[in-house]
Amino acid sequence: MSTFMAKAGQVDRKWYVLDAAGKPLGRVATEAAKLLRGKHKVTFTPHVDCGDHVIIINCAKAVLTGSKLEKKYYHRHTGYIGHLKSVRYDTLMEKNPTKAMELAVKGMIPNNHIGRDALTRLRLYAGPEHKHAAQQPIVLDK
Repeated sequence: MSTFMAKAGQVDRKWYVLDAAGKPLGRVATEAAKLLRGKHKVTFTPHVDCGDHVIIINCAKAVLTGSKLEKKYYHRHTGYIGHLKSVRYDTLMEKNPTKAMELAVKGMIPNNHIGRDALTRLRLYAGPEHKHAAQQPIVLDK
């Protein structure tokens, strides 16, 4: 018996919907990262992009546990000397809740071409509606 190796052209991609309302941001992000990588599949192959499409709705209603909402910061650097930009998560969740979810999922995906390709299959929505009903996504309740 030999080990199964998936090929890029043979990957069967499904669509999944995750509802982030009332759930911790990190729990939703880990589930999304697992689906984007394809680690939930029996045919998972590390060097092949075999993940699925993920739609996350209600990103604005995701919660951070403890006092992380006031104490956690998102830092980015512009590339110029002294230009470190910092934003608290409560401000980030008010202005752009999909960005907070995107950053959480992006941190759980590998930093290579497979991870970049996987992030193109992530769709984020602040509210409960999405425009991908034609793909007949599977709703995951976890």
